[in-house]
Amino acid sequence: MTNDLSRTALAAFAPVVWGSTYVVTTELLPVGHPLFAGLLRALPAGLIALAITRTLPKGSWWAKAAALGVLNIGLFFPFLFIAAERLPGGVAATLGAAQPLVVALLAVGVLKESPSAWRFAWGVIGVIGVGLVVLGPAAGFDLIGVLAGLGGAATMALGVTLTKKWGRPVNAGPTAFAGWQLTAGGLFLVPVTLLFEGLPPSIGLAAVLGYLWLGGVGGLLAYVLWFRAITTLPVTSVSMLGLLSPMVAAVLGVAVLGQTLDPVQLTGFALALAAIVASQRPAPVLSRGVLQ
Repeated sequence: MTNDLSRTALAAFAPVVWGSTYVVTTELLPVGHPLFAGLLRALPAGLIALAITRTLPKGSWWAKAAALGVLNIGLFFPFLFIAAERLPGGVAATLGAAQPLVVALLAVGVLKESPSAWRFAWGVIGVIGVGLVVLGPAAGFDLIGVLAGLGGAATMALGVTLTKKWGRPVNAGPTAFAGWQLTAGGLFLVPVTLLFEGLPPSIGLAAVLGYLWLGGVGGLLAYVLWFRAITTLPVTSVSMLGLLSPMVAAVLGVAVLGQTLDPVQLTGFALALAAIVASQRPAPVLSRGVLQ
């Protein structure tokens, strides 16, 4: 039990750090180059991990690592940024919060797990909680943005589920495993970034610090812990920790950008936190027959 709690705490570090992405991007990075930020978040971190571990995939793991890297990073980042550009931040965050629900469904079909009404119900409550925190009166729905937001949730959910299904090869530690995926996703992003954005016109000291944070802490360290958690903990429980990202973003909006939280948002915070905590526990024993 203690080991599971420590693993969960380490896994939570990743979405907590990812919650800082919005503030770092808007306050430190060049405007209009989110894909370039995603590229620098992934590829350098992946290459550093490969240099440290000196471990490459073997056999079928070349294809598996490439597929996971494209799903978890290479496709997820463009979907994420398209949704962020075409939708109010609250709408994009709420669509992203649907990922645990997709994971719960995929766990039944792909991992052959028994359906869990307990986890699905808390997943719905988590989405509602995040929606109350981040949705505002300016919320709008652009079709392409909505499709991108749902595509990002589905892509990441499939990547997470396949990561759980395939596990981690015995010759690779968590750092090497994360390095394979970060490198594959980063290489996928190179042509996508050059095609749609090109290179930023200039990069100042603030941007350098922002890229270092996104790549070093939000990339290498966070993804090592995240992929390690997926292979050692229940996948639906880990995916629910992703709800921490929009919540941390909201807290940083208050602390750094001077935003405020009203009673409705605070209620959403309580619901989302309750959903995260409850999803880390099995269904109550007395209700297991009903809830599972």
